[in-house]
Amino acid sequence: MGEVSTETTAGGGAAPARLRVLIVTKIFPNALEPLSAPFNRQQFVALSRRCDVQILATIPWFPGGAILQRWSSAGRLGRVPAHDIIDGIPVHHPRFLYIPRVGQSLMGALYAASLLPAVLRRRKTFDVILGSWAYPDGVAAVALGRLCGVPSVVKVHGSDLDVLATRPGPRRNMKLLLPRAQRVVAVSRALGQVAESLGVARDRIDVVTNGVDQELFQPRDRGAARRSLGHGDDRRRWLLFVGRVEEAKGALDLCRAFATSAAAAAGTAVLVMIGDGKAMAACREVTQALGDRVLFAGPRAHEEVATWMAASDALVLPSHHEGTPNVVLEALASGRRVVATAVGGIPDVVNAPELGELVAVSDVTALAGALDRVVAGGDYDPSLVAARGAGAGWDESAARLGRVLARAVQEFHGDKTPEDQPRPATDPSPSA
Repeated sequence: MGEVSTETTAGGGAAPARLRVLIVTKIFPNALEPLSAPFNRQQFVALSRRCDVQILATIPWFPGGAILQRWSSAGRLGRVPAHDIIDGIPVHHPRFLYIPRVGQSLMGALYAASLLPAVLRRRKTFDVILGSWAYPDGVAAVALGRLCGVPSVVKVHGSDLDVLATRPGPRRNMKLLLPRAQRVVAVSRALGQVAESLGVARDRIDVVTNGVDQELFQPRDRGAARRSLGHGDDRRRWLLFVGRVEEAKGALDLCRAFATSAAAAAGTAVLVMIGDGKAMAACREVTQALGDRVLFAGPRAHEEVATWMAASDALVLPSHHEGTPNVVLEALASGRRVVATAVGGIPDVVNAPELGELVAVSDVTALAGALDRVVAGGDYDPSLVAARGAGAGWDESAARLGRVLARAVQEFHGDKTPEDQPRPATDPSPSA
């Protein structure tokens, strides 16, 4: 139950029919940003093996954006084609009216109004609408679902609630519309509790964590991985950061901590930074004196990240806020220990000393100490880390999401079949 709906055949019997899902999200890959949001891409591709999926991956637009594309990322995205096929899924890129720097209170309404023509054209092609990201995607999905007479489900990820919901305009919109979603999917228990604080009934919140590509991320020989990257002679400990190089991700905290660590001073460790972002210049400045003890490797394809992960000794992610970050799940699946901040769903995953160590947000001194302990701790058995810390694969994650979507349709139409559903966010043992 949960992967199919039913329809009546010409002979009067019931035949299985795949659930039809329309996904609305602004966090999805496109031709100009192919590395964006790999977690959504992987989960929705896995979901498409169970349901009929079409995606409205929105692109911001504002008057004169093309003229300003040199200075505006929204302007540059204007070159994204209107239609695409990504991993076999039809992806459409409708434009939504975006007012830079202002209009946060209006963004949900503008987003929904911009998408309304595209959604109405598809009205008879979907059974449920899924908004992936609370604002504006989620609140717009709720409004559009009501207009079309179909249930809406909102998937929340992390900073969409931890950050955006603290701002007056978005918070008002979320408190008004998120409780009207048929169900809300959170990637961690902590995030589910935030959704509840916004008025979502606890029995409408499901915890469905993201998955891991278990063929790509698994214990591999560290030396062989380094040789494939051209670093076969490097015997130092590698501390790996993967993500947006921004202050909110703790990138600058990490660089400051590493610069003051005993491991950096002794030359026994290397900090490897994969990604790009607004804090890159500040990170380079802080670590300038460390020479080859810091490697800025830039953005990397998901497949390449797996090799860098295998080449490392530990992943470090000192984020200021998170849901359940996929990079942590991928590190554990790769048999690599984790140093991270105790935020969001991370404590649910890094829950034993053999899996890593957690520190407080923005505590640079504590972070430096944790890095030194990782480096001084020596070798460990990656297979034990993977056995204890590896989570579900994407097929299982998508199956759980599919059951939530099917349950939303059943509830909306009055068929409340409760069995075999993901647990609510308040359950002490959430779906993994």
